[in-house]
Amino acid sequence: MDEQRYHVTGMTCGNCVNHITDEVTQVPGVDGVVVDLAGQAVTVSGVSLDDHLIREAISEAGYTVAADR
Repeated sequence: MDEQRYHVTGMTCGNCVNHITDEVTQVPGVDGVVVDLAGQAVTVSGVSLDDHLIREAISEAGYTVAADR
């Protein structure tokens, strides 16, 4: 099982959690999504995760993945 973590800006409420979770769980290989509002982070778990597709799904949900630090 792989795990990837993303710093996502603009998340403020439960609806944000739902939008991101709904979009990211549709990405092939994703088994789980944990959204941490306080930490502004999204952790994705699964097998053979595609970073580009996950970032695209977060964008489709209306949020921005912050640049790597």
